[in-house]
Amino acid sequence: MGGLGAIGVPGLIIILVIVLIVFGPKKLPEIGGAVGKTFAEFKKSTKGLMDDEDDTVKKVEKKSDAS
Repeated sequence: MGGLGAIGVPGLIIILVIVLIVFGPKKLPEIGGAVGKTFAEFKKSTKGLMDDEDDTVKKVEKKSDAS
């Protein structure tokens, strides 16, 4: 299975309609903001991990070049 990427546009529309019915139009902007903040924090954390990994690789390469 393709995971979340396999949902497609029709699936997203159905999900949005269900969310709108469950939470109502007044809560939708609040929920959207929370989801956006969550994704931004996740992306920031992931980037930090990748930067740390790149730094570690560079240190190992320097040590192997010095040997």
